[in-house]
Amino acid sequence: MKTHSLLILLVTILAGAHILRAAKVTADIAPPQRREATLDTAEKLTQRQAPQPVSPEIASPFNPANFDQAEPGTKNPTGASAGSTAPVQPPPPPGDRDILENLASRLTPSGTVVMGGKPLLIIDRNRFEVGTKFIVTFNEQDYELELVAIDRTTFTLRYRGEEITRPIKPVK
Repeated sequence: MKTHSLLILLVTILAGAHILRAAKVTADIAPPQRREATLDTAEKLTQRQAPQPVSPEIASPFNPANFDQAEPGTKNPTGASAGSTAPVQPPPPPGDRDILENLASRLTPSGTVVMGGKPLLIIDRNRFEVGTKFIVTFNEQDYELELVAIDRTTFTLRYRGEEITRPIKPVK
């Protein structure tokens, strides 16, 4: 029995020593003397010196002279060679199809509802039924669009004989 108690005591002592060794904690932060050298280096790296003044005679690489001119030998959108003195023609006005596509992309319907057997398109809390004509103002000009068809997931608009079908994307 005496050896048994001695054995338990020895195991307890060894286990306690192992636990004490495992419980030893090392600091995550270095002592102040070691940190000071790192802080000095960081301060030197973060100090910014003012740039030397630049002479006004030096051309700026960000705004070179004649930057807006076309390169020699290239053609501009009118088909004339660069460097020629042909007047620049304004782009042609957009066609009815282009206008309709632009206006239709700006409309954001939130869904559809069926009331009294008629489908209605909901745009900004307003309900529009098939055949409704409404005015859309864009670039200070009014355009009259007609709602031609409403499906469960799409709607169709008409402008001057041109039609376009767009998906209904619910607002999230």
